[in-house]
Amino acid sequence: MRLIRHCHEVPPFLRGMVIALGNFDGVHRGHRAVIGAALDQARSMGRAAAVMTFDPHPRRYFRPDLPPFALSSLRQKVRLIGETGVDLLCVLRFGQVLAGLKAEDFVDTVLVRDLGVSGVVVGDDYAFGKGRAGDVTLLRTLASSRGFSVTSVAPVCMPDGTICSSTAVREALSAGDVEGAAAFLGRPWELEGRVCRGQARGRVLGFPTANVDPGARTRPARGVYAVRAGLDHDGETRWYDGVANYGTRPTFGMTGDVLEVHLLDMNRDLYGQRLRVQLLGRIRPEQAFSGPDALKARIAADIDAARIILARGAVNHTA
Repeated sequence: MRLIRHCHEVPPFLRGMVIALGNFDGVHRGHRAVIGAALDQARSMGRAAAVMTFDPHPRRYFRPDLPPFALSSLRQKVRLIGETGVDLLCVLRFGQVLAGLKAEDFVDTVLVRDLGVSGVVVGDDYAFGKGRAGDVTLLRTLASSRGFSVTSVAPVCMPDGTICSSTAVREALSAGDVEGAAAFLGRPWELEGRVCRGQARGRVLGFPTANVDPGARTRPARGVYAVRAGLDHDGETRWYDGVANYGTRPTFGMTGDVLEVHLLDMNRDLYGQRLRVQLLGRIRPEQAFSGPDALKARIAADIDAARIILARGAVNHTA
């Protein structure tokens, strides 16, 4: 997959593409339905398949005061979209210029002039242009006189009728329901970040941890989780079983959330490495203990619980 950050960078052989438009935060099942429709249409026409998304998220631009809400970092989004098999990913910087571009100007300047699209695929609720004034109806009207097609894709619904959406994933995570989040995503939700130095309390307790800053992303419910942790080995990700605590570490009176990951049956220096952490099952909520000995005993019990969850290969959720 080719990645570009400016529309004028599109090589001539990719013009005439079929492109999926959207933010695609989390690249959940609904997003993949839109991308898949663009891919199918492109292949049937002998055209390139493309995706356009934006960074930062428009909501972050308009409301920088909001708490972190992104389900995926740009790095994760690029990887997930690349796995769909599209030929091109266009990541446009969302700032003053794009925010002020009227819907018709976005179509004429970006889609027609810069990309030369032959087809556009969007979700039913797609909105675009200054003030989100453009919708699918307007997009179809503009497309009819500009020589490209528009396909809208209906929402993906879960068996109980719930619409698969980024909001639904966030709500599941905030409740500690990693099973529900995984159902919407079609895979376990994960955090990714560089391992930073902590206060080495885990090592003193006999359970060394890798501390990962969650960054500007949505936060799961505080607590202890069974996880898989991925490390890069010569360009490939190798996965390790683990247990992780996300929270403030109240036993030691700490503040500020951090993800502490203990890899089972492995003890190595991970400082400075990037770690992918998939949340597979919630073991318990965060809690304070009377002291180090009580905490050590509970960590040992958490590890036993994590091994059970990981051994059966299923996501578990407990209140």
